[in-house]
Amino acid sequence: PDALASRRLREVLDLCLECKGCKAECPSNVDMARLKYEFRAIYHGTNGRSLRSLILGNIATLSRWGSLLAPVSNWTVKFGLLRELLEKQAGIDRRRALPTFSSQTFVQWFRARGGSRPSSPSNGRVVLLPDTFTNYNHPELGKAATKVLERLGYEVVLPRMKCCGRPMLSQGMMDKARANARFNVDSVYPYVAQGYKLVGLEPSCILSFVDDYVDLLGGDFRARAVGENTMLIEEFVLHAMGHGEEAGLPFKRPPGKLLFHGHCHQKALVGAGPTLDLLRSIPGCDVMEIKSGCCGMAGSFGLEREHHDISLRIGEQTLFPAIRSEQGPFTVVAEGISCRQQIQHGTGEEARHLVEVLADAL
Repeated sequence: PDALASRRLREVLDLCLECKGCKAECPSNVDMARLKYEFRAIYHGTNGRSLRSLILGNIATLSRWGSLLAPVSNWTVKFGLLRELLEKQAGIDRRRALPTFSSQTFVQWFRARGGSRPSSPSNGRVVLLPDTFTNYNHPELGKAATKVLERLGYEVVLPRMKCCGRPMLSQGMMDKARANARFNVDSVYPYVAQGYKLVGLEPSCILSFVDDYVDLLGGDFRARAVGENTMLIEEFVLHAMGHGEEAGLPFKRPPGKLLFHGHCHQKALVGAGPTLDLLRSIPGCDVMEIKSGCCGMAGSFGLEREHHDISLRIGEQTLFPAIRSEQGPFTVVAEGISCRQQIQHGTGEEARHLVEVLADAL
């Protein structure tokens, strides 16, 4: 039992990317990501927690302060001395660009416009998850999602939510992740009980409701009900387009050639099929899936000084060469924030989220 808190076991699990590929692709379906969460909880409980672990596990709190202090905070995170300090004291590699913060969050924008204004007649309501990264770093994605869902005739509802808990899980903060999961299930379940779907944009965040919450909350029937009614944005759009005569999206602008890279949790738990089917429903869209594994960033993995180089080597296996070898005009589509960061870092290409492509095509 002592080995569960040993540095040797930490070294053994160090290069697990928590991609959940083992759960989807291995015949024994062992969820190594979940085992690593549990190990880290035991390890940090015995050996203490590092400054980096505290920073990465509490990214939602730091992001809230980053938005409150923007644009000063954005200048600060690019400042050479601070980056040097973060590298020396927390092991966050200075060669990585850190996400910037929006002075107006997605939730603030949504409230300022007076909520949702769906097309008439209304096809019902849909609950949209304002995840940490959409809310504080990329509110433009929430705005695009609102546009798409309203054009489908749905009233968008933003529930009171806390961080999904994924960053906490990755740092072994099981109790904090469990508390957030309980809060979020309590907030969303009343909507699910009325027949509404929960929809999200960041795969690792929204799929926590599908995969991790049932385990964290001991099989709570409400957590299971929420998970069964949770969808990625592309799943919901396809669902909506297949129900009712009024449902549909009037695509007018073909997006051209698209290269799609799937997020690890997306591929493991949902698959790339819904994304590809939706993109191919846009007239004039030529989409190709990049047959890559993990991009290498793997959440915070690629931010860590000791993992920076191997993170890029993982990207060089398939993903980066596939993008660099493409000829003519094209757009890279990736739904994970870490995937888009890695693609920009490794190839210089600015990848876009699927929902941005959909909104622009309307």
